[in-house]
Amino acid sequence: MSESKTNLLVARDLTRHYQVSRGFMKGHATVKALNGVSFELSARRTLAVVGESGCGKSTLARQLTMIEPPTSGQLAIDGVDVASADKGTIRNMRSKVQMVFQNPFASLNPRKQISAMLDEPLKINTTLSKSERDERIRAMIATVGLRPEHSHRYPHMFSGGQRQRIAIARAMILNPKIVVADEPVSALDVSIQAQILNLFMDLQDQYGTGYVFISHNLAVVEHVADDLLVMYLGSAVEYGAKSRIYQRPMHPYTQALMSATPAIHPEDRQIKIKIQGELPSPLNPPSGCAFHKRCPYAVERCAKEVPQLREIDQRKVACHRVEEINT
Repeated sequence: MSESKTNLLVARDLTRHYQVSRGFMKGHATVKALNGVSFELSARRTLAVVGESGCGKSTLARQLTMIEPPTSGQLAIDGVDVASADKGTIRNMRSKVQMVFQNPFASLNPRKQISAMLDEPLKINTTLSKSERDERIRAMIATVGLRPEHSHRYPHMFSGGQRQRIAIARAMILNPKIVVADEPVSALDVSIQAQILNLFMDLQDQYGTGYVFISHNLAVVEHVADDLLVMYLGSAVEYGAKSRIYQRPMHPYTQALMSATPAIHPEDRQIKIKIQGELPSPLNPPSGCAFHKRCPYAVERCAKEVPQLREIDQRKVACHRVEEINT
């Protein structure tokens, strides 16, 4: 896989299926939570993953952080295909991928002081001495904008923004290659969100980290992302440079998402595109294009044939009629 030499992260046809019970005497069904997703991530770049609830964003995060293995496909992290790796290799790779969760209070141990939480990953993953670990902890606490005395306090003694700074410090303490951030600012006040986003960007410049930024807030994504992956019902429908997709979204689903983004200035406001119906159940997905039952441009072919991602206007789009829609 030649791409892995230049990219921190390369996913090819990544899938994750779950067997779930349908009830007494009804057997099992397969939920295709992730269905053949491909993308790349380089150092110092941010890939944003967007889509409505149930599209597979959090399932993708679990694959990238090696919490669970993919059903099929390839996932290369820093040149190592972890999709087919043994347990020992995965254990060694875990320190290279860290995660920042949505709720900073729930993700921090309420019984441990901040210094102890930051010391734990260093104890497990490094051979640093106690004094060296203490020095790194002090430096990281200062880097994320906290004061030295904060290291001896407990999570309940901090505000939401401060807790997220602690969670970021814990993720960055091992100097990981990749950080997966799952809705990292959605639980924070709007006034604090910008501070945390700017902290993410400053740390990326300092450490050269690659970010996978999962969010439903397209205004936040526009601020932080370099590339954009739009997902619908477990599949990628549009993928490319953020600037190009924001300037001219081409997939009908992306167009609807973009039109729903609030804008302060009247000249930036768009006509709202309403998506009809509800997100289909992953237990019983539609045939053909998964979006065809809600798409205003769907034709007979859309109900029969699954569209593949193909190169159009310097991005990839999975839509049979994308040229007609965007002429």
